[in-house]
Amino acid sequence: MFRTLGIFVIAAVFAAGTAYAQEAGIGGGRIEISTFPGGGFTFLESDNADEPDFTNFAIGGSLTANLNRWVGLEGEIGWAPGIHQRVSFDAQTFDDQHTPCMFGYNGSVVVSPFGNNRGFVPYVSGGMGGLMLLDIKEVANLGITDRTTFLTATAGGGLKWFASRHWGVRADYRLFMVKQNDTAPAFFGRENRYGHRVYGGLLLTY
Repeated sequence: MFRTLGIFVIAAVFAAGTAYAQEAGIGGGRIEISTFPGGGFTFLESDNADEPDFTNFAIGGSLTANLNRWVGLEGEIGWAPGIHQRVSFDAQTFDDQHTPCMFGYNGSVVVSPFGNNRGFVPYVSGGMGGLMLLDIKEVANLGITDRTTFLTATAGGGLKWFASRHWGVRADYRLFMVKQNDTAPAFFGRENRYGHRVYGGLLLTY
């Protein structure tokens, strides 16, 4: 899966190596900046049920360079602060457990199949990056006492709506595939994990 997505990203970049020529009017520009002040990030239970499911808040931002009307390259950083919730782990139930905070970064290819020179722009995306599990004091009881970094692959899509030439709003969904790490804590990451992230935010274009 990770190798396939990597090949897809490289092939898409070379295929899109043409000059960008955006017509004046509504729609995406050469550069797009997205800010996501609100969202959610849910991780599913691991396949053998040893690692629990949990949900965090999600905030972040991204910078997209459009190579043409159909293909862009996007760099993104994101923060997933933990929240208090009921968590079952290691044959125990914690009724008010703070979940681990996470920091992520991704590079993606964004494809707009109908072009981005319009008011409503649906898109699909795929890429790779990293996810860092942070060792805050609130999760020490879960055995998370060191920072751990994981390789991630992402796939998803969304919709951009441009209210004018220079700004709009954006809804974004990503499936995160987190590659297992043998040094990870028992709570998260010794198996491949899968998560769903949903964002909503403001979009500026130049």
